[in-house]
Amino acid sequence: MAKLLVVEDQETLRSAIAEVLSGIPHEVKTADSAKAARAALEQGSFDLVLTDLRLESPESGLEVLSLVRGKSPTTEVLLMTAYASVEVAVTAMREGAADFLVKPFSMDQLIEKVKRHLAIAADRRRLARAEDQIAFLSDEVAARWGDGALVGRSSSMMELFRKIEKVAESSSSVLIMGESGTGKELVARAIHQRSRRKDAAFVKVNCGALAPSLLESELFGHEKGAFTGAVRQRRGRFELADGGTLLLDEVAEIDPGLQVKLLRVLQERQFERVGGEESLRVDVRVIAATHRDLEAAVVSGAFRQDLFYRLFVIPLRIPPLRERLDDVPALAAHFLEKLAKITGRAPTSLDPAALDLLCRYHWPGNVRELENVIERALVLCEGESISVRDLPFDGGRGGFHLELPPGHPPLRDVVEAVERQLITRALREAQGVKMEAARLLDLKPSVLYYKLEKYGFIDARGEAE
Repeated sequence: MAKLLVVEDQETLRSAIAEVLSGIPHEVKTADSAKAARAALEQGSFDLVLTDLRLESPESGLEVLSLVRGKSPTTEVLLMTAYASVEVAVTAMREGAADFLVKPFSMDQLIEKVKRHLAIAADRRRLARAEDQIAFLSDEVAARWGDGALVGRSSSMMELFRKIEKVAESSSSVLIMGESGTGKELVARAIHQRSRRKDAAFVKVNCGALAPSLLESELFGHEKGAFTGAVRQRRGRFELADGGTLLLDEVAEIDPGLQVKLLRVLQERQFERVGGEESLRVDVRVIAATHRDLEAAVVSGAFRQDLFYRLFVIPLRIPPLRERLDDVPALAAHFLEKLAKITGRAPTSLDPAALDLLCRYHWPGNVRELENVIERALVLCEGESISVRDLPFDGGRGGFHLELPPGHPPLRDVVEAVERQLITRALREAQGVKMEAARLLDLKPSVLYYKLEKYGFIDARGEAE
C-alpha cells in the first residue's frame, strides 16, 4: 500500500481527494498548508505528494515541491492548479514536478495520473536500491580484493569476484576456463586463499609442460628404482597438496592414458606412486584450468567425458581483456607501480594518447601481454611519462610492432628477425616454459629447440645463454 500526501487548502476538495485515493486503496494523509506539509514530511516519507500550486501564496505549491525534492528525490510530485499556463508548467517541471492537473479535473483523471506516477516512483526506488547495492558490493569487493592479485572493476570482473567468494566456501572441483594470459592461476590462488584450506599448501603443475611419463611421476610421485634415474622415493604433487589445493594447469593436455588414473584419484581420493603398491589417500581440492574448449575435446575423443564431468562441477570463465577494456587503465596503473619496483625505475605515468591506444588495442595476449608491454615501455621510455612511441604497436590497427633490420635487407634476414621476436614474445608469455612456448607458436618442441639454439637463446647443451 502506497503512502500519499494531499496538500490542499480547500477542505471540500481535500476531503474528496483523500476519500477517493483511500479507496484505491492507499494510505492518505492530508495537509491544509505548506507549513502543515512540512510537518508531515518531517514525520515520514511518501511515495507521492499531490499539492495545490496556490496555497497561502502563489508560490506555496512550489515550496512544497522544493521540500519534497530535498527530502526524498524518488517521491513523485503532482501539482494541481487552476492557473494553467506554459509558464507555470515550465517552472513546475524545472523544479522537479512529475506532472500537473488543471482544475477542475475528474476523479478518473486523478486516479489515472496517481496510478501512473506511483508506478514510476516504485521503479525509481527499485533503481535507487539497486544502484546502492551495486555501489556497496563494488566497494566491498574492491576492499577484499585490494591485494592487487586480481585487478578490475568492470561488471564481468565484479561478477567473477562474487563467484570466487561463493566457490571458495566449498571443496568442489572447479574448472577455470580462459584464454592464455587471462590470469587463471591468479583465480585459482584467490579461491585457495579464501577457503578453509588457506593455511595448507597451494600446489601447481603445468600439465602441458611435461611428457606423459614425467607428468605421471610429477602428479603421483615414484618409488626408488621405479625407472632409470629414480634414485630415491619422491612424493608427487597430490601428496604435497594434501589438505590444500592442487591446480592442474592446462588440464586438456593430459594424455588419455593418464586421464584414467586422474579420474580414479578424483573419484576415490587415493592412488599409488609410480612403481609402488601401497594405496595413498589424500584430501585435496582439485582446481583445473585450460585455455582449450574441453567440451569440443570430449566430442572429438581427446578428453574423457567422465573426467570432464568430474572437473566441470563449478565452471568459472575469465573474460579476455578485449571484453573488459574498461579495466585497462587500472591494470596499467597497477603494473606501472609493480614494475617500477622491479626495474628500479621511478614511478612513471602514461600520457593520454598512450593510454587511449592501450584501451583500443585488442590484446591477443590478454593481461600477461599488457604487463609485458608496460614493462618494456617503462624500461625504454626516456621522458617523464610513457608515450605512444614507447609502445610496441603500429598505432593504427593496434597490431604487434615487429622491429625489422634497417634499409632493404635480404628476405632471409627479415624472416629471421620476425622469428626471433616471435620466439622472444612466446617465451616471455610462457614464463620461460619451452613446451608452452612451442604450443603458443604451434611448433613441435624439437623445432623450437632447434631455433632456440640457432638464434642463441640456448647453447648446444640446451642451457640458456
